[in-house]
Amino acid sequence: MIEILLGILLLIGIALLYMQFQQKSQNSDKSFKSINESVIRFQSSLDKIEKSTLDQLSKNREELSNSLKGNREELSKTLNQFSDLFNKNIKDVRETINNQLKDIRDDNTKQLDKMRNTVDEKLQKTLEEKIGESFNQVRKQLDAVHKGLGEMQTVAAGVGDLKKVLSNVKTKGVFGEYQLENILEQRLTPDQYSKNVATNPDHNGSVEFAIKMPGSDDSTLWLPVDSKFPTEPYETLIDKYESGSKDEIEDARKQLIRTIDSFAKDISKKYISPPNTTDFAIMFLPFEGLFAEVLREPGIMETLRQKHKIALTGPTTLSALLNSLQMGFRTLLVQERSSEVWNILSAVKSEFSTFGNHLSKVQTQLKTASSSLDNLQGTRTRAMDRKLRDVELIDSKESKEILELPLEDDQTD
Repeated sequence: MIEILLGILLLIGIALLYMQFQQKSQNSDKSFKSINESVIRFQSSLDKIEKSTLDQLSKNREELSNSLKGNREELSKTLNQFSDLFNKNIKDVRETINNQLKDIRDDNTKQLDKMRNTVDEKLQKTLEEKIGESFNQVRKQLDAVHKGLGEMQTVAAGVGDLKKVLSNVKTKGVFGEYQLENILEQRLTPDQYSKNVATNPDHNGSVEFAIKMPGSDDSTLWLPVDSKFPTEPYETLIDKYESGSKDEIEDARKQLIRTIDSFAKDISKKYISPPNTTDFAIMFLPFEGLFAEVLREPGIMETLRQKHKIALTGPTTLSALLNSLQMGFRTLLVQERSSEVWNILSAVKSEFSTFGNHLSKVQTQLKTASSSLDNLQGTRTRAMDRKLRDVELIDSKESKEILELPLEDDQTD
């Protein structure tokens, strides 16, 4: 900044010298001398100004340095005080936060311990209850398993015996025939069916059972019922269910259906012979499982009925069919006895007129007796009251003693 001022002053001096030089150019010597003196004076002034400026700058620099030094010391002191205060406050805040965090940690620890104890108690109690219930259930299930094992052993022994029995083809036929006979005995009376009936004059054999159906002209119309048991195809199908593929199962089922169709054709050919029999017969399958397996074939019932005139039944469906036949038999019996009932009603009607005459006579006699009773109760009672009016009354107890009547206390006891 001082150098700029000096430059400005120098320019001003040069300008002034130039102006004087222009005014006094004619007097060169005198002017040169004057200029020289002016330059010397100007140079002297510049030296004084420079010295003064330098002194002032030195003085200002020293004052500024002292001021900066004082400010620096004060600032350093202030910073040190602030640092000490800040560190102290930070320390206090840290201690406060640590104490609060410790209190929170201790409180959380206590709460967690309390919650843990509560949860542990509940879990222990629940676990003990669940374990106790589970042990009870397991014990019951084990008891049931032991019981079931005993029953299964019994059943296994029975199944083994049954398997031995059913392994014989003849025995299988006897078993189906026995079950069929058992159902017929439960649903029908002995005079409503027969055993080993020759229903077809053109065939020497006889059907196992035939149900007596009402026919025209009081003749007997037979309904053939034959039991069939396709053992080998059925057992093959069961084995394929356990270890075979889908195609093998389907082949085994088709073989079973072919066997059933063959049985139906045989029954239709041997035992259906209208007018000696109905125009259809019944094929009985002795096991519900076998019957259900056959029914899995779509349209099998309708096919057998249309193709061979055979009605396929199992134990349950045969029982339902026989119940329907039993209701028909009862209806027929009512129709046969209706004339007898009519004669009985006619006889009752004839006797009813005689009963009415006798009833009229009894009514007349009852009216006469009622009139006599009213006369006795009215006239005779009033006459006796007049005769006894003057007789003095005595105590009820004494009267009962005289008449030898029982006392009320004695009756109560």
